[in-house]
Formats: sequence, C-alpha cells, structure tokens
Amino acid sequence: MTLFPSSLTSPKAVCLGCQQSEPLGFDFAFAYQPIVDLRDRSIFAHEALVRGVAGEGALSVLDRITNDNRYRFDQLCRTRAIEGAANLNMQTHLSINFMPNAVYRPELCIRSTLEAAKKHNFPIERLIFETLESEHVDNYRHLTNILREYREFGFMTAIDDFGAGYSGLNLLADFQPDLIKLDMALIRDVDRDRVRQAIVRGIVTICAELDVTVIAEGIESAGERDFLADCGIFLMQGYWFARPAFKALAQVPPGAWTR
Repeated sequence: MTLFPSSLTSPKAVCLGCQQSEPLGFDFAFAYQPIVDLRDRSIFAHEALVRGVAGEGALSVLDRITNDNRYRFDQLCRTRAIEGAANLNMQTHLSINFMPNAVYRPELCIRSTLEAAKKHNFPIERLIFETLESEHVDNYRHLTNILREYREFGFMTAIDDFGAGYSGLNLLADFQPDLIKLDMALIRDVDRDRVRQAIVRGIVTICAELDVTVIAEGIESAGERDFLADCGIFLMQGYWFARPAFKALAQVPPGAWTR
C-alpha cells in the first residue's frame, strides 16, 4: 500500500533549501523514453528527460542551472515529471533523475515529491530515482544516505551511466541500488568488441550476486540488443526501441523486439 507520511506532507516540514532557494526564472518540459523488458516485450518504465518548452534539447535547460537555483530546479523536476506521467496515464514505473547536491535533508526534501504523487494518485512504489555515477558529489556519504532514505520511503533507486565515472564500484560496495544502468559508451558496438564484452559480463556477474538488476542504455542496433540479451540483460533503453517522446509516451515498433 502506498503511504504518504503526514509528518512530511505537513506545512511545518520545510528544509533549508525550501527557504533559501532562488526562483527558477525559466520554464521547461519533459520527454519520456521507454525502458523495455525483452522477456515479455513490455515496457518496464519511462525515463523523464528534461527538455525546453518547445522540445529543445536538455542542454538548453541544464546550462541555465546555477548554485542558486539548483534546489528549485531539482524539486520542480520531480513534481512536474510526476504530473506529466499522470496526465499521460502512465501505468509503468517512472524514472526521475535527481541531483544529490540539491538535497539538503532527504527526509524533508522529498516532501514535494510525496505531495505530487498523492495529488496525482501516482503510486510511490512505481517511482525510480536515479543519479549519475559520473556526477560530482560534494559528500559521498551524503549520497548513500539519500539513496537509503529513498529506499525507506518505498522508492526504487538506480545508478545511471554506470561505468562512466570513477566511483561506480565504490558506490556499489557501499550501497546496492535496485538498478544500475550501464553507460552507453560500454554498450556501443559491444557485440563486436571483446574488451567491452568482458567488462559487461563481469558487471552482470557482480550484480547477479548482489541482487541488483542491470539496465543497458543507448541500444542502437540489433547486434547490441542480442549480445546483451545473451548476457542475461533484459531491461534495455535506446533509440533502437524508441526515441524520447516530447510530452508523450513513445510506442515501440514490433520489429524492435524481433531476433
């Protein structure tokens, strides 16, 4: 059952970021890209990807983020992604990226997310919060604390771009998320690159022992899809299946599944 703790949806539950953050000063929207499950040819989740109000690329928005508006932007990303998913009648999981450096106290900073989920009747157990392995984090222990707190609330957690940064294995040793998303640089032409194949197989073996599910992102060919499926990776994301759909839910063409 989805629970919305009254202590956190109370007006008194306000953290420092709420009090000090500057107004955002610009608007943005979302595109949604499916994460598919090859086992039953279904959609497991949609990732909310920030876009300009007319569909411009993510950098048109992210380049405007500063230390002064970072908290406000992070909070609005969560609530608007949920609102958009609910308006589209999304029945899958919803994956939302978050900025660890924009979270002061996770038990209070999550308040607006809970309020949005309650308002739009979106089950919190279908929310996935993912953070980039490659993102600079001021306090590494703070990040693991955020992930643990989010799990306590009933959210799923994910490490995005796993293999792109320098801290992935250290983070995995300290906290085992529900999901990791292999960086697309590891995926590109993996069906023809024995070095990448060895690395991917090793990560899959480690994650199997830790009960962490692997998602492969950036799939752009049937060869990549088939090699990864043979490795035991069944959750995938990429242009091969569908491009992000602006303010919509993308459809996966039948041919994308066929081996």
